[in-house]
Amino acid sequence: MPTLKLAIADDHELFRKGFISMLSNVPDFEFVLEAANGQELLDKMPGHQPDIVLMDLQMPVMDGMQATEVLFEQYPTIKVIVVSMYDEDRFIIHMLEKGVHGYLLKDTTPDEVEKAIRRVADEGFYYSDFVSRVMHRKMVNRLPANKHPFFPNATNVGLSNREQEVLQLLCDGLSTSEISDKLFISSRTVEGHRLRILEKTGTKNTAAAVAYAYKNHLI
Repeated sequence: MPTLKLAIADDHELFRKGFISMLSNVPDFEFVLEAANGQELLDKMPGHQPDIVLMDLQMPVMDGMQATEVLFEQYPTIKVIVVSMYDEDRFIIHMLEKGVHGYLLKDTTPDEVEKAIRRVADEGFYYSDFVSRVMHRKMVNRLPANKHPFFPNATNVGLSNREQEVLQLLCDGLSTSEISDKLFISSRTVEGHRLRILEKTGTKNTAAAVAYAYKNHLI
């Protein structure tokens, strides 16, 4: 089993050290760097590039929002999971629209943290039940699409019927293999549909595509 290289950026040393200690017990997880703020994370990145960064939002010098933007610019293959105490819908939706691959609250259980890291590594995104409810509220709190003529729908974005089905299942939090089983198509076909959805919606990854779908009433 290949080792997953992790990094964490959080200004609370006790939390940071505890998080590292907790996840270091997982045999195929390895922390390659830790940082107390976004700038320190970026300074340490050369030579210690992780697969996934666990990112706090509120930090001195450079916060997690700024650090995430720079990280995606300079290291587009790195995945980011936000780990924050902020449970407000606006923070979560904003970060998903920025392209983060997952959003966890700091009281998340160790089992779910491990599950999130593995899902992001394998599938490129992870939505907890809490985040799924946030995105659902975002959708239902908006007026119907026909009240917003400038919002695109699935048709004028150019999604095929099958791509709409795949997008709906991605929004439901299903993995590639689960979508493959549900639609009776190969995993490679699912991945092809996913890539075309990203291209047509102009989004960077699955997490951003799902946020886009809720925001623009594509589902």
